[in-house]
Amino acid sequence: MAQLRIALAQTNPTVGDLDSNADRLITWTRDAAARGAHLVVFTEMFLTGYPVEDLVLRTSFVDASIRTLEEVARRLEREGLGDLPVVVGYVDRAGLAPRVGQPKGAPLDAAALLHKGEVVTRTAKHHLPNYGVFDEYRYFVRGDRLPIFRLYGVDVAIAVCEDLWQEGGPVSVVGQAGAGLLVVPNASPYEKEKDDVRLELCERRAREAGCALVYVNQVGGQDELVFDGDSIVVDGSGSLVARAGQFREELLVVDLDLPVSDAETGTFPYDASDGTTITVDRTVLSDTPVEPYEPVPATIAERLDLHAEVYSALVLAVRDYVAKNGFQSVILGLSGGIDSALTATIASDAIGPSRVNVVLMPSRYSSDHSLADAEELVRRQGVTSQVVPIADIVDAFEKEIDLSGLAAENLQARVRGMILMGLSNQHGHLVLTTGNKSELATGYSTLYGDSAGGFAPIKDVPKTLVWDLSRWRNANSLPEFLLEAKAPIPENSIVKEPSAELRPDQRDTDSLPEYEVLDRLLDDYVEKDMGSQELIAAGHDPALVTRVIRLVDLAEYKRRQYPPGPKITPKNFGRDRRLPITNRWRETTGRA
Repeated sequence: MAQLRIALAQTNPTVGDLDSNADRLITWTRDAAARGAHLVVFTEMFLTGYPVEDLVLRTSFVDASIRTLEEVARRLEREGLGDLPVVVGYVDRAGLAPRVGQPKGAPLDAAALLHKGEVVTRTAKHHLPNYGVFDEYRYFVRGDRLPIFRLYGVDVAIAVCEDLWQEGGPVSVVGQAGAGLLVVPNASPYEKEKDDVRLELCERRAREAGCALVYVNQVGGQDELVFDGDSIVVDGSGSLVARAGQFREELLVVDLDLPVSDAETGTFPYDASDGTTITVDRTVLSDTPVEPYEPVPATIAERLDLHAEVYSALVLAVRDYVAKNGFQSVILGLSGGIDSALTATIASDAIGPSRVNVVLMPSRYSSDHSLADAEELVRRQGVTSQVVPIADIVDAFEKEIDLSGLAAENLQARVRGMILMGLSNQHGHLVLTTGNKSELATGYSTLYGDSAGGFAPIKDVPKTLVWDLSRWRNANSLPEFLLEAKAPIPENSIVKEPSAELRPDQRDTDSLPEYEVLDRLLDDYVEKDMGSQELIAAGHDPALVTRVIRLVDLAEYKRRQYPPGPKITPKNFGRDRRLPITNRWRETTGRA
């Protein structure tokens, strides 16, 4: 057996910022070298950021990715870090002749081994995911080569992200070819309770490959996706050895005892057990094991509970969206209700209350307690606030245009949206919308009113979870939260009956069922794609099924115009759930 010290660089790259990402690679590699690492593994497409979407179809972008990879290899050597091998993800190209149906330029979701100033070997993702938020057949062609490099006597194989999730392919080939260690760069987005799925996957694939496995995952927010880190190391039996924290950057260093190899070097084809052939490229960096040394204690970070991880995902998403898009501050309407209260709290935790601006916009129908609850939140959190009564503004509109009923109610929301967007234009604030997933699903929002804005922090959070997160945050905090206030959300905002307050004595239940009932039905219809008959068979009231399906289906045009927001459920509105706006299909409760 031979010892290897592996450094897992659980990092937060920025899409398109290749120079800064390269700088970060140098910094993290220097840290790994100082901690005695023998190998550093960065995340999937670290140099370019992930996902880059249609940027990969630009020749200039792929050229820059390849150029940056080669330059960073030389730079590592110049800065005295060339002896430390680095595995890093980037975008490459396959060099295939153009053809119909193939992505322009034949890009590759690639990973490379850097050593002594050179790009020693390259590989690319073999399995291309094309489900959920992934659309990789649009962007990449499949890789068909698996590098195995010998490092201090240990054979190390490289696979990329999805190659771990699907049967056959690189993992099957590693099991046939033999390796002492499989390293897997990942950019695996967060979903509720996904960490246990990942751990079971890593355990199973390590046993299939017959070797220890290092799973290195990205962290950070990228538009609607949040990456939670949670990097994992398991041994060849599938037992957990080390695990990084969630929603934070971390250099996880772990020592492994691994088998010494004497396998023949060269190029060998293998049946990948998925209908394809993968060619193994064996190279040698160093044959002689390192001298025995005292290993560092392995660390297994404590897992966050459900509410802590969801809330942390929302905070990280807001923090990175603000920072990576160059905003200095945010603004939102604060009604005194629970949705805007939770949104304000997430923003304060993400960027600090001094950078959060709230506007209280009472109307003729606003209750006294709503204004008082909003003012109480301002007092508790220390955010910047101003009061802009909208009654006179609404009156001015109504003098010029005759509106009644729902149109008159929505005018109030649109005036509020206009005020927020005006202040955003004036001061450069990012407008945060405050709608939750239950409202978005049923169309319980006003287009160009409360839906106006640039980012929607709780867009994928059902109403019942909004209450749960608010109660959790009032009782808990985490070190990365920037808001120091205890119980930052007024209790009355949590316990009072929800209302849009657009007409006298309005309640959400005037138009919607109780949220506990609604959210269960929405989960089955939206998340699980059940049809009407399945919903009724699952125990939902037939009349309510018909009503809610109609609300959801008719609101598709509204959702298409809603701002982006962080995905925390298996099927969010946007990247996951894609339905035509013009669509005459209707679910029926009768027999087909």
